Amino acid sequence: MAGRSRAFTVDRRVCGRALCALAGLLLAAVAAQPASSAGVEDFYKGKTVSLLIGYSVGGGYDTYGRLVARHLGKHIPGNPTIVPQNMSGAGSLKAANYLYSVAPKDGSVIGTFSRSQGIAPLIDKAEFDSTKFTWLGSVTDEVSLCVTRHDAPVKTFGELLVTPATFGGEGAGSDPNIFALLYRNVFGAKIKIVTGYPGTNEIQLAAERGEVDGLCGLSWSTLKGRYPHWLQEKKANILVQAGIKKQPELPDVPSASELAKEPDQRQILNLLLIGQAMARPFAAPPGIPPDRRAALIAAFERATADPEFLAEAERLNVEVNAVSADKLDALLAAAYAMPKDVIAKAAKAMSD
Repeated sequence: MAGRSRAFTVDRRVCGRALCALAGLLLAAVAAQPASSAGVEDFYKGKTVSLLIGYSVGGGYDTYGRLVARHLGKHIPGNPTIVPQNMSGAGSLKAANYLYSVAPKDGSVIGTFSRSQGIAPLIDKAEFDSTKFTWLGSVTDEVSLCVTRHDAPVKTFGELLVTPATFGGEGAGSDPNIFALLYRNVFGAKIKIVTGYPGTNEIQLAAERGEVDGLCGLSWSTLKGRYPHWLQEKKANILVQAGIKKQPELPDVPSASELAKEPDQRQILNLLLIGQAMARPFAAPPGIPPDRRAALIAAFERATADPEFLAEAERLNVEVNAVSADKLDALLAAAYAMPKDVIAKAAKAMSD
């Protein structure tokens, strides 16, 4: 029959019942491998796979999404065409919700969205279980920054504790909102949030126009890769950084971990920093066929190690420090296992 591997049989005249049973299982397992691989290739051959990007064109997530789209297809059996599609809204919550609940669960749609969406169901009103996404991996881990325009009223985090400033936001659960709320509600910064921007690109333009003073939750890789003139022309003040470890290129910028003096501050920060380790995550819907799940995860791992991918990332001035699907699953399992009182404190701190 087309699409099926040939049958394997065991001659019961030359083995005992138990040995024959074991041999039969082993042969069945061997026979199933080519059929599974062929099934994946047959499914993807000639197909188009949609890659949803939860933000507008021009920002960091868009850059990483389109980079992956250009390289992933050649590593998937059948070599499908990967087509990036921007689906901005609510700080990428719209894309995450669509991928989780609406997108076909057959491996034909994948997506990338805010690193903070992984913990959003714990601290916000996101109505999905992050642990059930089919995580493919992340292109890199990340350090997030709070920055202000060079002529803004605050130029250091210390000044932000006494002088009010306006920061742009995207919506509940987005990086700019989460980190602005963290510094305001947990560390006492005088931040006013103007929310509703489609992405960091629009907030950056708003800052240059003087509509807002700056933004939080801006990735170091995005600042370097998308807005290098802010660094070269000294148009940005970097107030604070947040990550699992400090960015070596910013030794003089204080880290949130250094500012967290109280136990509650450290507990809330530790939960939010899980998102920084996820940084640029890619996922498929829950419940896709196991063989396609394995193929997509393997393809993502190969793509992010591909010399052509790495060379283009270097040309784009974006960082690559790939995080495996297993690591993302473990990070989210740890987040969901945190004590309820810590999660409640974080949720309260993230309320506007």
